Amino acid sequence: MKLQKMLEETGHSAFCSEELESVDIKGIEANSSKIEEGYLFVAITGYQRDGHDYIQDAIDRGAAAVIGEQNLADLTVPYVRVENSRDSLANLAAHFYDFPSAKHIMIGITGTNGKTTTSFMLRHILEYAGYSCALFGTVHNVINGQTYDSKNTTPDSLELQKLLAKSDDDIVIMEVSSHGLAQKRLEGIEYDIGLFTNLAHEHLDYHHTIEEYFEVKQLLFSKLKEGGQAIISTHDEWGEKLTDLLNQRKIKVSTFGKTEKDDLIFDSKSEFHCSDFEVTESGKQLHFQMTIPGLHNIYNASMAYLTGRKIGIESDRLIDAFKTFPGIPGRFEMYSHPNDATAVIDYAHTADAFSYCLKTARDCGAKRILHVFGFRGDRDESKRDEMMAVSSQMTDCTILTLDDLNGIDQNDMIAELEKYREASGKAADLIIPDRTLAIKKAWDMAEAGDWILVTGKGSEVYKDNYELPSKSDQETFALLIDQNTTIAT
Repeated sequence: MKLQKMLEETGHSAFCSEELESVDIKGIEANSSKIEEGYLFVAITGYQRDGHDYIQDAIDRGAAAVIGEQNLADLTVPYVRVENSRDSLANLAAHFYDFPSAKHIMIGITGTNGKTTTSFMLRHILEYAGYSCALFGTVHNVINGQTYDSKNTTPDSLELQKLLAKSDDDIVIMEVSSHGLAQKRLEGIEYDIGLFTNLAHEHLDYHHTIEEYFEVKQLLFSKLKEGGQAIISTHDEWGEKLTDLLNQRKIKVSTFGKTEKDDLIFDSKSEFHCSDFEVTESGKQLHFQMTIPGLHNIYNASMAYLTGRKIGIESDRLIDAFKTFPGIPGRFEMYSHPNDATAVIDYAHTADAFSYCLKTARDCGAKRILHVFGFRGDRDESKRDEMMAVSSQMTDCTILTLDDLNGIDQNDMIAELEKYREASGKAADLIIPDRTLAIKKAWDMAEAGDWILVTGKGSEVYKDNYELPSKSDQETFALLIDQNTTIAT
């Protein structure tokens, strides 16, 4: 593909020149180590490395041309200086792979909490209705029925275009992160349906304010195709604000909430049910039987249901599909305890998510709640006070432990945990730095009717080493459940 044509058709015509007319591009990469003969190298200024430092390496490996942001001269291949390399990479990649999003029904899901669960539920009910679905998200990616590891919630722009081109699925369901939007990974993609789940205190180390965080999240809805639709949960103020904003833009909006103006109305009495719930659609009351409990999962299921309806699937078929939903690894994943207690692993890592998980345990009849969690090193510290306050108020015992340290000194993090334990004023609260032993302590404490909630990592693999021979919270539970395993402490 001719570089000059690619530039002209992606809004870069001002950079075209005679020198570029004969340059034929066989591939695109932003990693110099992946460059092959005839590739275009796009130099991106990253958070740890600067791609401009690797331009010569890319040329040595056969790059036919280079795009970057710096004012460079005397390169042995054509160089195009642009204002934003990330933006250019995304648009050029979309063009190079022939705008693959156009061949799919594209669904993007954004919000602080619930993206993963909503996406898994949606894939399940759509496949139940006969569609094939690709899935891009936090847990893993699924393309043409094959599962692949996921490095980021939203893949980088180049990887995303490659995956979309590879997919032959009818529908693509994507978790859309605020980082993905801010870093322009989604340029060149248009969505048929965009979902907004909620907004809560998260990533303010990156976005600085909740208002800025919201502004980034709402960018998803500027990427809707002509005639595209938005589906918004209005149970918080941000959903209501986004609904008003999109109505002003004349974008089709369907809402799920608790008022008569919502398209799907939640019966608030269902909040006290463990898993079953009722909603009203066009005056008709619908009863859902869920395989996983929780008010937050009722919200997620309702968003998925409303999306299925907008695609054109009959109500009864969607309701039947929820009865067989298998759940999601690390998202309110439930385990049986030999003392007739219940253990749960969940990815919850915000005060909002804590509240939903802990309330679910109470609504399902928990006698006592034992909560194990920690704080991630080098991440948003401003949310920690709220997280600890929710856990302290809603549990019988909080066991503070380590999460990924991410380079933070372990003793410094333990001192931080001690500060929060003292502030809680609860004698029952504990600090056990070793995550696996903290989980074992809760396991050993549990009696009939108790609930153990281990939050923060979900299905993620541990980055740090612990006492028990396990690599995740799931493996730790598996060790504890296995009656034939002797665990020495």
